[in-house]
Amino acid sequence: MARSTQQPPLPDDYEEHILDIDVGDEMRTSFLEYAYSVIYSRALPDAKDGLKPVQRRILYTMADMGLRPDRGHVKSARVVGEVMGRLHPHGDGAIYDALVRMVQPWSLRLPFVDGHGNFGSPDDSPAAMRYTECRMAPAAVAMTDSIDEDTVDFKPNYDSRETEPVVLPAAIPNLVVNGASGIAVGMATNIAPHNLVEVVQALRHLIKHPQASLDDLMRFVPGPDLPTGGKIVGLDGIRDAYESGRGSFKMRATARIENVTPRRKGIVVTELPYGVGPERVIERIKSLVQGKKLQGISDVKDLTDREKGLQLVIEVKNGFVPEAILEQLYKLTPMEDSFGINAVALVEGQPRTLGLKQMLDVFLGHRYDVVRRRSAFRRAKAADRLHLVDGLLVAILDIDEVIQLIRSSDNAEQARARLIDVFELSDIQATYILDMPLRRLTRFSKLELDKEQAELQATIDALDAILQDDKLLRTVVSDELNDVAKTYGTPRRTVLLASAGQTVSAAVPLEVADDPCFVYLSSAGLLARTGDTEPPGDGEGRAKHDVVVSAVRTTARGQVGALTTTGRLVKLDVLDLPTLPGTASHPHLQGGAPLSEFLSLEPKERVLALTSLDADSPGQALGTRQGVVKRVNPEQLANRDAWEVIRLADGDEVVGAVELRTGEEELVFLTSDAQLLHFAASGVRPQGRSGGGIAGVRLAAKQTVVFFGAFTPDESAVVVTASGSGTALPGTEAGAVKVTPFSEYPAKGRGTGGVRCHRFLKGEDTLVFAWAGPGPARAAAASGAAVDLPAADGRRDGSGVPGTQPVVAASGPVAGLVAGLEAGAVPLLDTEDPTLPLDGA
Repeated sequence: MARSTQQPPLPDDYEEHILDIDVGDEMRTSFLEYAYSVIYSRALPDAKDGLKPVQRRILYTMADMGLRPDRGHVKSARVVGEVMGRLHPHGDGAIYDALVRMVQPWSLRLPFVDGHGNFGSPDDSPAAMRYTECRMAPAAVAMTDSIDEDTVDFKPNYDSRETEPVVLPAAIPNLVVNGASGIAVGMATNIAPHNLVEVVQALRHLIKHPQASLDDLMRFVPGPDLPTGGKIVGLDGIRDAYESGRGSFKMRATARIENVTPRRKGIVVTELPYGVGPERVIERIKSLVQGKKLQGISDVKDLTDREKGLQLVIEVKNGFVPEAILEQLYKLTPMEDSFGINAVALVEGQPRTLGLKQMLDVFLGHRYDVVRRRSAFRRAKAADRLHLVDGLLVAILDIDEVIQLIRSSDNAEQARARLIDVFELSDIQATYILDMPLRRLTRFSKLELDKEQAELQATIDALDAILQDDKLLRTVVSDELNDVAKTYGTPRRTVLLASAGQTVSAAVPLEVADDPCFVYLSSAGLLARTGDTEPPGDGEGRAKHDVVVSAVRTTARGQVGALTTTGRLVKLDVLDLPTLPGTASHPHLQGGAPLSEFLSLEPKERVLALTSLDADSPGQALGTRQGVVKRVNPEQLANRDAWEVIRLADGDEVVGAVELRTGEEELVFLTSDAQLLHFAASGVRPQGRSGGGIAGVRLAAKQTVVFFGAFTPDESAVVVTASGSGTALPGTEAGAVKVTPFSEYPAKGRGTGGVRCHRFLKGEDTLVFAWAGPGPARAAAASGAAVDLPAADGRRDGSGVPGTQPVVAASGPVAGLVAGLEAGAVPLLDTEDPTLPLDGA
């Protein structure tokens, strides 16, 4: 229940005085006081040291506490409490936020506080001040150095119990190097960071040439140098800002396009614009993708760590051009942002908008004043000490008389007076001699005092020269700035670009066009595609083992089939395949992706060839190890993603799969007992998907098919066979390799045994390798190096079999051929037929 209170009675002599005050005047006065407080005590930096009051108080307090870089860290809460209790009567949150910003290397180009603990990230807030620790960074020492030498003015703190510096001595041009940002009442400031070395060079030039123009200074300071690196696009706005104090420029992230997976390209961002964090970019990209305003991005990952630094990976969907996606990201996300320069700072207590030269002039004027006052202070200290040394030199000449005079005096006052009268000393000198212990007086020698006197006099003369000669003063300031640049300078991080160049998205479509291309399969199981429309050439200059075993003409958005030894056909999307870095004449298959990235194979299952799914194709011809042949029509290959195209008997497998081009090619079987059979493909009736094929070659007992192929014979067609022992270790058996013109072998009917193609020598009982096709032919040894084969030989011996050439009679590289073929190496052949292996010499 509320109680009623009674007002005490007014005294009898009370007189009431009511003043009428205009509300508008009162609000105007109060608002001006508030605005004055915000402008001068919070938001705007001083142009001399580039610091706001809270930043200045933090650095001064840390220097006063002795938290130098060579000492241990202390709790941030201790520093915040000291600043708040002594100098800054505001909330601890504002003080800690300012301290955190001076720790973060992505906020300041030259941090002033060395932090220990979690001080946040561009997206995350720091830990509480009770968890973090701090101390002065080396650069902060340069800001507070010589502050105890009467270099700057001090003023009372908020309760007039202590004093604080009006500005810091600031040997570093902090306003330009670290920039500033703040919002006051009716005005704001936003100054970009710059490179310390470049700014110092401009300052030293300005010292020698006070009338230097802006263009002269911009030779040294071409533009801002942001803590986060990145790129600055367009320099016109920068010059406007340097001239008038107002301007803007565009900041752009640093990104590169690379393969983030073997089958997919991506955009890797390593530097972001100043003030932009990766989480902000990721959030914006996700929002655009969900809103269907940005297409072609499959995933965004933040892989940033301490070792690699910023690494934002943006995966691009297959079928989209990464360069065009990057342009869209610059346009729609914070990966490209604007920075508006509004260089407002306090000059002699007045807020002013400053250009580059004005900021440098104010800083130089401050440094001149600091060095001048410091020199005067040091001269006074040296003169005081010289005065005492002079007194000691006078007294030490008659030390015995001095001691006797002091002992015979009734009191200290009398001794002082007698010393002044007898030795003509000043009151300070006499007091110093009396206050000095006798044991210390005996340690002085005239030589030591003479040396100290000479050193002090030289110091005074040097300081007098600085104080009297303005040119020498400028030289001292210039040399000190040079030392600062050498000590704290770092290389430039931001790249300056006059323009962004031609917009990629205007010239390149966002999605990959359905242009003709080739898809390649290499002997090492790599898949790739190229935009070239011509079949591959001789492939000179490719690396070892860089062998194309199958090539199919298709389109960028089409599909191809992969035929395996188990008789399966698996569809592959061409867009998923990586693009070769070379041309059709020199396809570098090292840029391909392994088959395992696109399909799953059973144990011991291998991909034999690629096939086109074009409905106009004559189809595919397959030959099995047990001598079965089958033709498959294109319509049987295009109705599923993966299925069997031939029904195999137990223990059988496909040894050859060839895409027919005309339907009139010759089908060729080579068996392990050196039998060759070839017949027209038109003699094989196409079958459905479930068909098991028909008899191709009749095999002897325990014999198998070594090779099956199809091609149109011409004069260059050859047959390559290599013999060996089926029981010997690979590479140890005696053997022979033979190259014979294909025309030497007559055609036989399908289902027959064919004709003899190779006569076995002593110790040989099987073909370890066989191949037939357009020549000339070359082979690959086990090392991958190209090997020259014997010339095609049409000789026949008594048995009617074309002649063979023993391996031992051949040159050195050929001796390794059998071992290489035993190990499964694929021959490399020069041919214009893209379905056959290519030379990899």
